Amino acid sequence: MSQFFYIHPENPQQRLLNQAVELIRQGEVVVYPTDSGYAIGCQMEDKKALERLCQIRQIEHDHNFTLMCRDMSELSFYAKVDNTAFRQIKNNTPGPYTFIFKATREVPRRLQNPKRKTIGIRVPDNVIALKLLETLNEPLMSTSLILPGKQMAESDPDEIRDRLEKLVGLIIHGGYLGEDPTTIVDFSEGNAEVIREGSGDPSPFL
Repeated sequence: MSQFFYIHPENPQQRLLNQAVELIRQGEVVVYPTDSGYAIGCQMEDKKALERLCQIRQIEHDHNFTLMCRDMSELSFYAKVDNTAFRQIKNNTPGPYTFIFKATREVPRRLQNPKRKTIGIRVPDNVIALKLLETLNEPLMSTSLILPGKQMAESDPDEIRDRLEKLVGLIIHGGYLGEDPTTIVDFSEGNAEVIREGSGDPSPFL
């Protein structure tokens, strides 16, 4: 049975965030709100938690995973970013974008795309997510919570609880969210390439 925390979307309770981080560090898989529906995540170095996440979402290990970051300071540690890309991203974060880069050695190989050696990087425009990442003090390995048979990320935490409360360690109720996916911008070959248009305005990268 999972924990179910009601966390205020504008003034998150630090006590609950501390408990959430403790569960993550204990190897639990967590569901949490972002600016593009709910996401599911686990600690970056936790192999067993990643396997459980893949089972829940029914995805393979060559799925394009994302590191959810609290701010731009973590970007160059995990991604190979040139100055032009850095400026473009800085002007559009936090926001509903996922940026794809060649990964640095700091990213565990199992999180990288096995063929392209890339990783997704994201800074969400959601107060709960940012405070959770700040408390964790490292990126969270994440993917959108798109359940088997569905096309969009889950947006209703009560429905998520009905489906997943026996499968994950924690569900954070952070309100009822929109279902718009992120805009994906691929910088892995140098120039920006918009490979999916979502809720983030693609025009700065065209």
